[in-house]
Amino acid sequence: MFAVAQLASAFFKSASSPFFALGSAIIDLTPPWLKDFAIATFGTNDKLALFISIGVAAAVLSALIGLLAKRSFALACTAIIALALVLASAVAARASTSLLDVVPTVLGAVAGIGALHWLARLATATVPEPGQGTAAAGPSRRIFLRGAVLSLAAAALATAVSTSVSATRNMAVAARNALRLPAARTKAKALPEGVQIEEANMPRFVTPNQDFYRIDTALSVPQIDPNQWSLRVHGMVENEFTIGFDELLGEELVETYLTLTCVSNPVGGDLVGNAKWLGYPLRKVLERAVPQAGADMVLSTSHDGFSASTPLQALTDDRMALLAIGMNGEPLPFDHGFPVRMVVPGLYGYVSATKWVIDLEVTRFEDKAAYWTTRGWSERGPIKMSSRIDTPRPFAEVPAGEVVLGGTAWAQTRGISRVQVQIDDGPWEDAQLAAEASLDTWRQWRFVWKDAAPGMHAASVRAYDAQGKMQTREKANPVPNGASGWQRLQFTVQ
Repeated sequence: MFAVAQLASAFFKSASSPFFALGSAIIDLTPPWLKDFAIATFGTNDKLALFISIGVAAAVLSALIGLLAKRSFALACTAIIALALVLASAVAARASTSLLDVVPTVLGAVAGIGALHWLARLATATVPEPGQGTAAAGPSRRIFLRGAVLSLAAAALATAVSTSVSATRNMAVAARNALRLPAARTKAKALPEGVQIEEANMPRFVTPNQDFYRIDTALSVPQIDPNQWSLRVHGMVENEFTIGFDELLGEELVETYLTLTCVSNPVGGDLVGNAKWLGYPLRKVLERAVPQAGADMVLSTSHDGFSASTPLQALTDDRMALLAIGMNGEPLPFDHGFPVRMVVPGLYGYVSATKWVIDLEVTRFEDKAAYWTTRGWSERGPIKMSSRIDTPRPFAEVPAGEVVLGGTAWAQTRGISRVQVQIDDGPWEDAQLAAEASLDTWRQWRFVWKDAAPGMHAASVRAYDAQGKMQTREKANPVPNGASGWQRLQFTVQ
């Protein structure tokens, strides 16, 4: 059933897949504490873990329906229809679907009933006993097993084929491959020498696209043909308008380096990355729209239904908030928002970094609530200053003598002016800072501990922003507005 529905969905929208719709519904219903547990446990493989769980559940349900069919074929068919209704409801609930998009689920249910009927007939088929010629003498277990194996193989083939025949996906891939990004009217400032500290385990100052963290609510990455993309700007504005991709390419584009941070990032976590972005200032978009008095928020909506509430001021002040189309010199990767996404300095992604953005509504916080706000997270999400130890790794073994520690610190829109390290319970000492690229990017640091004695030791780190304010020591979990506290890790000197 699932396999046929998945294959049929390749000829509709990706959101028509009942497999992905069910997964999205599960994500929508997941409480914040369970979301954080999944990210802490599985990291960026949280969606893979969900896929596996759904697959196992589907296999168990199929087996149970098969057992039910042995008692009553009618009851088994009723179970398939009930399951199809649940899946169809999940599909219909997605923001980008219509009634037509439940067709793959219906076809899957019909195929499931047909396969069940065929297997039931095989299970009761008979084979002749020796010496009885063609006369039937009893059910053939071998025939049934062959049929079951054939059904499983057909399901696997249908699932594999569905990933390669999607017309929408193929058009989007072809369009991205053919896209040549225009030159920025305002280029990013050249990186100063010394932004990168060359030590083991230190991240690259500019995070490669393939290493950039991915946290979003999309189980199936939207494959959007840029020729079909448009952005609607409306709400509390004097001038509502829609802009297409070609028009966006023709605007005065700018480049900037910007560090993004996920609100789910724990203290010392890796859900942070730095890239060079190419895009059009959102300030210019809103100048064209002319927000009305009283508006204080922009609700951005993704192609997959996700929404984020961004303070209007953060999109209209001097910070470099962008409708981004490029990342590190190439079109946005699909899983990072192709063809267009938002990036906003100083705000966690859940309130600003909408991928696959298709709608901007100027409104008020008191009138509208975004996706994560309705699930217990703060409606505003300024990034908290943080610092991290990248080397040595927790519980690493290092040689005695001179031990080099290194890491990163960030306080977007404010900058980092100082990083201090503490060994065991000793005094706090200043680390050497790498060159600063901008206030909106992370900053690397290095500390040399001389004459390190053998044994188990601990290291702690804290940062200061450009105004001299120290990173808070107060420990807080990611929910509702970001983790805080000083990272402390242990390592062994041999």
